[in-house]
Amino acid sequence: MSKAEDRGLRALQAALAAEHAAVYGYGVVGGRIGEKRRAEARTAYDAHRARRDALVRAVRDAGGEPVAAAAGYALPFPVPDAAAAVRLAAELEGRLAGVYADLVRESSGERRRVAAEALREAAVRSVRWSGGSVAFPGLAERSGTESGSPAPTV
Repeated sequence: MSKAEDRGLRALQAALAAEHAAVYGYGVVGGRIGEKRRAEARTAYDAHRARRDALVRAVRDAGGEPVAAAAGYALPFPVPDAAAAVRLAAELEGRLAGVYADLVRESSGERRRVAAEALREAAVRSVRWSGGSVAFPGLAERSGTESGSPAPTV
């Protein structure tokens, strides 16, 4: 496997891990979200499950063994109510945008197109949840302005 293929596989695995975390996170969101936004949370949950399943296939197609979901994930903050659930959904989408930005950079052809589509979808959902946006979604976390944790998080 070439270095480029190895970087591409690592980026696919990172996207898969992020989608596992998003599916978990949207389970929390769905349990706390208010009735008015429950359908939106369900739609996002279903979208992330579909992306996760597609990434499992992509990792296998690239010759890798898909990373498994963690047994549990640490939430970035407590989620006791609907307002916190909305913040969590926005956080999940922002993190996904960053992971998909990495996948866009490490991909070409159809995989790059699909990664760019996933980046766009995460950015749009982030704006819908948070009510605000950034110029280049997914890049803030790559600039060192946010710290990452080696522990599984959503």
